[in-house]
Amino acid sequence: MMKGWQFTKTNAPLTLVEKEIPKALPGEVVIKTGACGLCHSDVGVLRDEGWLSMMKVPIIMGHECAGTIIEVGKGVKDFKVGDRVAICPTGPSGKGAPGYLYDGGFGTHVQANAQDLVLVPEGLTMAEAAAATDAGMTSYHAIFTIGKARPDMNIALIGIGGLGQFGLQTLLASGFKNVYAVDISEAALELAQKIGAKKVVRNIKDLKDKNLDLIVDFAGFGITTTEAIETVVHGGTVVLVGMGRLEFKVNVADFIVGQKRVLASIGGTKEGIAAIYELMKSGKLTPKLTKIKPSEIPEGILLLEQGKVQGRLVACYEE
Repeated sequence: MMKGWQFTKTNAPLTLVEKEIPKALPGEVVIKTGACGLCHSDVGVLRDEGWLSMMKVPIIMGHECAGTIIEVGKGVKDFKVGDRVAICPTGPSGKGAPGYLYDGGFGTHVQANAQDLVLVPEGLTMAEAAAATDAGMTSYHAIFTIGKARPDMNIALIGIGGLGQFGLQTLLASGFKNVYAVDISEAALELAQKIGAKKVVRNIKDLKDKNLDLIVDFAGFGITTTEAIETVVHGGTVVLVGMGRLEFKVNVADFIVGQKRVLASIGGTKEGIAAIYELMKSGKLTPKLTKIKPSEIPEGILLLEQGKVQGRLVACYEE
């Protein structure tokens, strides 16, 4: 039997359930979970009914999964039993994300499509591998693929949590110099300063004089996006990633006269995860991880909601 933390409805606590371990269908594998990251979107799922339209309920949550393959289905040729793998939650199979459309990594076992898998390099822990599947991949995709970041740009990141710290380290490791960090948490600002942000502030408006070409909002708390649009330069771009709130307001006159762009970014690609893994292997990317036991997942989500987590929170079934 497998165990997992199941979501049933908004504002109800997760319940620990037991199920049969899934079987590997054709083209799929069964993974014994090694680690699973916790995300602010998990808080959103528990608190905002708007998420229900994006999910199958009831479901075992957890979309940042890494583990070891224990069974391979017919037709799977690129992976074998014993391989250490991670699941790209926005992978090419069309199956969707674990924890939203099928049981995810808050459970001891996950049934995944082989097309969505990325091999975990030797030397990386399961915690590092899991965190990179969303926090790493999503920040990489938002900054470089959607935001089209270039070294000559002035760039600010809002929210130096799980995603923001990955994004900040990735930019600096890639040779970017003018990178600024915004957060309301003193611990997060200290982390950003330690990583090497050019300046850290509590409000994006305090960077108005920095001529920001690109602002990536990893928080997405409504007001953070509104103020980012007002702060970015004429013709600049705001990339919205975080879903702390499901709405934001915009000053239409400033937006239009300033010819500003707001782009959405979700997830990324397997190639993005692989790129993050290479940076981690090289030692250029060393994200701060806070590790908990799987039994502590409900409490971990509450800590995220209360802003008491530094770095990325990861539930570890094994190291």
